[in-house]
Amino acid sequence: MKKVSFYICFTLSIVLNTSAQNWDINTLHQINSWDGKFIRNYNKVISRTEPYIAVGVPVSMAIAAWIKHDKNLLKNAIYVGTSVAGTVAVTYGIKHLVDRKRPYDRYPNRVHAYSHESSPSFPSSHTATAFALATSLSIKYPKWYIIAPSAFWACSVGVSRINEGVHYPSDVIVGAAAGAGCAVLNIYINRWLNKWLFGN
Repeated sequence: MKKVSFYICFTLSIVLNTSAQNWDINTLHQINSWDGKFIRNYNKVISRTEPYIAVGVPVSMAIAAWIKHDKNLLKNAIYVGTSVAGTVAVTYGIKHLVDRKRPYDRYPNRVHAYSHESSPSFPSSHTATAFALATSLSIKYPKWYIIAPSAFWACSVGVSRINEGVHYPSDVIVGAAAGAGCAVLNIYINRWLNKWLFGN
């Protein structure tokens, strides 16, 4: 396990410190420069919605399941909630392992920060939890009217974090992959969890 962790960290450090970084900062600079009033306000609002929606959706599902005495809805609420919670744990672990500086700290002359964060940059936990929520909802409710708006919202969160100047595009891409991956992996974890909680 230690060897695997070492190789992951080594590979990430190479990716983050080579020519790919030029693409990263150039793309960030371009998206961060979108300064139309509508775009700026839209991205600010979308970025702020992430924690409320990511927590609010599974909690609302659980409350509705309790009111209706709907065991299947409760199972889905637990799956969605644990997908988001697991993603938070994974991304914050990676953040502190990699410890990448925020772009506004590393490139103060090229990046204008419209908000500031206290945690490291890589990966984007906002994007990760947004994609965990969107993916888990899409898995449980594979209807276009669930998939399309949730995917659009998750992608908007990712772009908003770049526009706000708090993340590199690579932070967002890896965050999206981590969130979606955690949701898919959680399918198998929840099979065990359902047996433990519900006996089936």
